[in-house]
Amino acid sequence: MAKIRILPDALASQVAAGEVVERPAALVRELVENSLDAGARHIEVHAQRGGTALIRIVDDGSGMDREDAMLCLERHATSKIRTKEDLGAICTFGFRGEALPSIASVSRFRLATREKDALVGTEIEVNGGKLTVGPTARCRPLI
Repeated sequence: MAKIRILPDALASQVAAGEVVERPAALVRELVENSLDAGARHIEVHAQRGGTALIRIVDDGSGMDREDAMLCLERHATSKIRTKEDLGAICTFGFRGEALPSIASVSRFRLATREKDALVGTEIEVNGGKLTVGPTARCRPLI
């Protein structure tokens, strides 16, 4: 009988989450880096109980359309690299596409995003592996 197995995707994501999110501060770092990479000039970080009950990041970055919002939750989905040559020219904080799918795999996760000029954005919730997607107007610009 074989001893080596391929991990199911859900379990592999949770293992990756352990590498990406060792503690709440690591999660905040990952999300703030995403905000900075999206061109945010203002970033608000809200936490409850040291980040164990809630971590919320609100920024004024470029936002995403529905298609990109859905794709950002797939493992290794990234806007930063296309070819192996791009690996030597990375000028951003993150590029592997691991943070958001990893965080979503081990938490109750909500992403609300809207491109700057769009009237309606996209809200995605992931809870226990169940994905819910819909429109949202709740994204607000920061002053």
